[in-house]
Amino acid sequence: PPAETAEPAPDAYIDKTRKMPRGALAKQLALGVRRVVIDPGHGGKDFGAPGFFPGVHEKDVVLEIAKRVARKLREELGLEVVLTRSDDRYLTLEERTAFANTRNGDLFVSIHTNASRDPRAYGTETYFLNLATDDESIRVAAMENATSTKNISDLHSILNDLLKNAKINESSRLAAFVQGALVKNLNLKGYDRIKDKGVKQAPFYVLLGARMPSILVETAFISNRDECRLLTTPAYQEHVAESIVQGLRGYIREINPTAVEGPGAGPSG
Repeated sequence: PPAETAEPAPDAYIDKTRKMPRGALAKQLALGVRRVVIDPGHGGKDFGAPGFFPGVHEKDVVLEIAKRVARKLREELGLEVVLTRSDDRYLTLEERTAFANTRNGDLFVSIHTNASRDPRAYGTETYFLNLATDDESIRVAAMENATSTKNISDLHSILNDLLKNAKINESSRLAAFVQGALVKNLNLKGYDRIKDKGVKQAPFYVLLGARMPSILVETAFISNRDECRLLTTPAYQEHVAESIVQGLRGYIREINPTAVEGPGAGPSG
């Protein structure tokens, strides 16, 4: 018989023998999300990708989106939220993950805007940490990792970190929820050119060493005329933030249905 059916799930087993209410085991094991670390990419002397329009910089756009995400997570989901930066300051990629670990975050979400030499490139994609499987992912990782002082001699320790990262599966699941919500929600809001570039994997330094499920969201292409214009509007920033929060809510509900008690979060099932 398949392995899954060989043994009852621990929860079911305890239910039968101890009359323990469903979900009690999850509560005892403290499964669930209480604190989310939001990381607005770049900052300070690191401007991130330049926008299609002069004076538009990734670091400013992602800070606006991140603040909106933080506010919504607090107000709508009742979660504790910590930002790696709440103003225009410079942080190394390594400092961001270390911050998430020392603050005992349950989830880590790094927010970015994409860029390409081809001004026609557009779309939204969400990454989790792994070795890249396609040229485009390698390009994006190289671009985001460029500010790091790590070099090829660190490759061995980087691969070791990757292999030890037991959170890859959870991060992949979290990425799928957020990417799905971004595409679905932005389409519903009437944005007619939302391109689903999917969930991808790449070795982002900012996700290395994180002890919690971690993702990096490339919200849109700041190098594209239309997407750059959208990214600078409060309405679009709000809709992107709303979508990210929706994705996080879906993920949290799946791992612990009793965890999210915010508005509109009725019993799931």
